[in-house]
Amino acid sequence: MKITALFKEFYESEKAGGVILLFVTIISLALANSPIQSSYIDFWQFDIGGHSITHWINDALMAVFFLLIGLELEREIYKGELSDIKNASFPLIGAMGGFIIPACIFLLFNFGTATQAGAGIPMATDIAFAIGILSLLGNRVPLSLKIFLTALAVIDDLIAIIVIAIFYTKTIIWTNLLLSLAVFAVLLLLNRLKVKNLIPYLVGGVVMWYFMYNSGVHATITGVLLAFAIPFGNGDKKSTSYVLQHFLHKPVAFVILPLFAIANTSIAIGADWQNGLGESNSIGIIAGLILGKPIGIVAFAFTGALIGLCKLPKGLQWKNIVGVGLLGGIGFTMSIFITILAYDDVALINSSKIAIILASVTAGLLGFVFLKFTLKPKSKFKKPSELE
Repeated sequence: MKITALFKEFYESEKAGGVILLFVTIISLALANSPIQSSYIDFWQFDIGGHSITHWINDALMAVFFLLIGLELEREIYKGELSDIKNASFPLIGAMGGFIIPACIFLLFNFGTATQAGAGIPMATDIAFAIGILSLLGNRVPLSLKIFLTALAVIDDLIAIIVIAIFYTKTIIWTNLLLSLAVFAVLLLLNRLKVKNLIPYLVGGVVMWYFMYNSGVHATITGVLLAFAIPFGNGDKKSTSYVLQHFLHKPVAFVILPLFAIANTSIAIGADWQNGLGESNSIGIIAGLILGKPIGIVAFAFTGALIGLCKLPKGLQWKNIVGVGLLGGIGFTMSIFITILAYDDVALINSSKIAIILASVTAGLLGFVFLKFTLKPKSKFKKPSELE
């Protein structure tokens, strides 16, 4: 199976990024519950320009993360797994199940209550963590399974972005939104005129972010819009899109996402923290991620294959899809991100984060153990037919 250098680089950076995310999360939780608890938590709430450090990370730096996701999605659509409708349909249908079923499970416990806005929390998969866990299995993992998980997670994030734009926008200031879209239109025009210099796109992206930020629509949406305005060309190493995507891999994996994890897991865990796990909100999050994700992904993909809408990728078995479905329950980054948008109450946000962390760790362990026992190690010796 053909694999592009950029996909390999993306996969490798996400793999390392997942390990770093786990490490900084543990450190952050430890510091937030240490003797320096108050100073540490207060630091992330330090006011800069009328907003906390955490706010700027979530609204500004995370726009860069979404820019990288947008660039990866664009490449997948034009040249990758999603460029062929037959290949794209399998992860697409699986991803649909992976956001519908978890949301339904969450609403089963929370519909009609003050916490029903959290239905989007168990929808998305954390690419970095999921790939990081998969990479621990080494050469057991077939390339087709790596590609499926990556495509599934990228589609998952796109769906999450759409959900954020539609359901987590409370008040729209139309003038600013239209100005932001006008800048986007200018950038698309530059694309059509074959302007390849990155500077006007990046400057325009900052202006677009400013107006989007002040429109009421979450500013991180700007990152995805900007990605599709940047020229893709033929997608080779000299293309504008390739150059930017290549440049962003390491800053996003090793700086932006770790900062997001540190800032958003500075949670003071009280002596009665476990009581919050019995609340309907936490039950919905945990059940949605641990049960809803694998059930949704496998059930939708299997049904799609059964009725001819898609087909199981070559070299994979359904048990492999079950394993990836379990890893899909690692919500973390996107789940925490949506939690911040869904709720205003600090206590509710913190209890949701604890539920997300516990569910993600559980899903990761279940997925790892399941795949460990169902994926066969590759033989060190080639078959006679392979030596010819």
